[in-house]
Amino acid sequence: MVLYQKILTSLYEIILEHQKMDIKQIKELMDDFDNSGLSGFKIKKDDIELEFSKTITTTAITQPQTLPAASLTTLPTQNNQPSQDVSADAILSPMVGTFYAAPSPDSPAFVKKGDTVKKGQVIGILEAMKIMNELEAEFDCKILDVLVSDGQPVEYDMPLFAIQKI
Repeated sequence: MVLYQKILTSLYEIILEHQKMDIKQIKELMDDFDNSGLSGFKIKKDDIELEFSKTITTTAITQPQTLPAASLTTLPTQNNQPSQDVSADAILSPMVGTFYAAPSPDSPAFVKKGDTVKKGQVIGILEAMKIMNELEAEFDCKILDVLVSDGQPVEYDMPLFAIQKI
């Protein structure tokens, strides 16, 4: 409500009182308009005409969809690890999208390095075409490493987690 009053006051000064505005006042008015819920307005008095408009986009919120079971591949272990010549398995991305490690920016990650995961447990979210898809573990495993960062774009069959089956 305060923004609307501020915008209306500025417009009143411009149109009715014929006051001149400097570039700073115009930018401030534009910022106030951008931060308001208004989609547009037009005022005309005598030879003065002022019109502001913006496109307001809405985002559809959908229920997360569960992805088909994540693929499994084998990754060679790094030479600097003291483990034997055993290979680690990996959970692969089942689609192209953006990987999210947590349900929201202020929430803790679904899983982290060293966690033990049960079959069906959510281990991340993949966003594709504005739809959030929960990625579930296909089997019981231990997360050896998280191979992608939060918000990172991922490709189909890209390794997301290095895991060890339990």
